[in-house]
Amino acid sequence: MYKLFFRLFFTRMDPEQAHHLAFRWIRLAARVPVLRTFLAAALAPRYKELRTEAFGLRMHGPFGLAAGFDKNAVAIDGMAMLGFDHVEIGTVTGEPQPGNPRKRLFRLVQDRALINRMGFNNDGSAAVAARLHARVPVFRTVVGVNIGKTKVVPEAEAAADYVKSTERLARHADYLVVNVSSPNTPGLRNLQATESLRPLLTAVREAADRTVTDRRVPLLVKIAPDLADEDVDAVADLAVELGLDGIIATNTTVAREGLKSPARLTGETGGLSGAPLKERSLEVLRRLYARVGDRITLVGVGGVENAEDAWQRILAGATLVQGYSAFVYEGPFYARAVHKGLAARLNASPYATLAEAVGADTRKAAV
Repeated sequence: MYKLFFRLFFTRMDPEQAHHLAFRWIRLAARVPVLRTFLAAALAPRYKELRTEAFGLRMHGPFGLAAGFDKNAVAIDGMAMLGFDHVEIGTVTGEPQPGNPRKRLFRLVQDRALINRMGFNNDGSAAVAARLHARVPVFRTVVGVNIGKTKVVPEAEAAADYVKSTERLARHADYLVVNVSSPNTPGLRNLQATESLRPLLTAVREAADRTVTDRRVPLLVKIAPDLADEDVDAVADLAVELGLDGIIATNTTVAREGLKSPARLTGETGGLSGAPLKERSLEVLRRLYARVGDRITLVGVGGVENAEDAWQRILAGATLVQGYSAFVYEGPFYARAVHKGLAARLNASPYATLAEAVGADTRKAAV
């Protein structure tokens, strides 16, 4: 039903307009008590065997919504209603910004992919913090907060901008993500170099500890799939050295190899997400797990279209898995299908728990 609706209706709309329309429906549904209860029962069934613990947080399962869909923390309960076990909001910047000029979001239907150059359009850290503070949760879900650099802030002053967001948002975050890997903010990816990343992550860690004194806010970094293998290793080593809680692998890519969509679409600048990212994201994840093992929690994202993709991420080393682009193509039953398929795969596997399955294939390959 959804795929027919998508083909007949959404594909005729501008992708950003379609996003806002679907987003509005989700938010409205989550505000109606009877409707949201019915939808949650249908779309978010719970499987005891999928219960997951990460960063000291207990979740219904390992599958969450990646950053980028709910930039301003306005539909957390709506996304939980649709079955996502955790919701990562953002990317949020120190100051509000409109993002890049439209048109800035493109569907590559033949490739089941998206290209975006949104440019961190968001309400800013102060407004998002106020919204999170006022939120009265309807559904229990883990909320991650993804922070990035304000576009007008010079690269040399990036740490102070991230610290500003941290001081405003850390107390409202179940976990905090430093995003240095979007291709749509000039100079941002330069911060992935360890000589820049070390002082940035140290400053954010200190700000989080200074701001939130009654608990330790887990801190993660999100990296690009376009890093060279030796740079992936360097980030992994730095994460261990600094005592980070996790790494998210990966953000969007600037690569365009092997796409089937017309050149007028594939030639658009921005980050490519969706199915074409699957192989490289999985490679980065395997490399990270081989480097850090169980010392750091890994989150797999990029080209996760179905339960098999999620299962492969877990076997490669991911404790948590996230999706976004496939949600556009699969619709409201996306998370339900992933959970059902994951439960079936776990029950058919030699592993007693999901935790036991994490990294199993990567460990075997190393023997």
